[in-house]
Amino acid sequence: MLWLSELLIQGYDLDSFEALTEAVKARASDGEVFFRMDVRPPFPDTPEDWENRLEAAFSTAQKR
Repeated sequence: MLWLSELLIQGYDLDSFEALTEAVKARASDGEVFFRMDVRPPFPDTPEDWENRLEAAFSTAQKR
């Protein structure tokens, strides 16, 4: 299971919401099956609908 907080801690070099989205896609492509969003991303460019965007990125990358 992929936890957003874990991804943020492991990806200390992530500097934007876009970079986080790409990291989520990469982990989904690597075979992660479940994704839990337990914290709000701390980036200034985090959109209001961040949960929907990350879920879409995860789900789309799983299907490839």
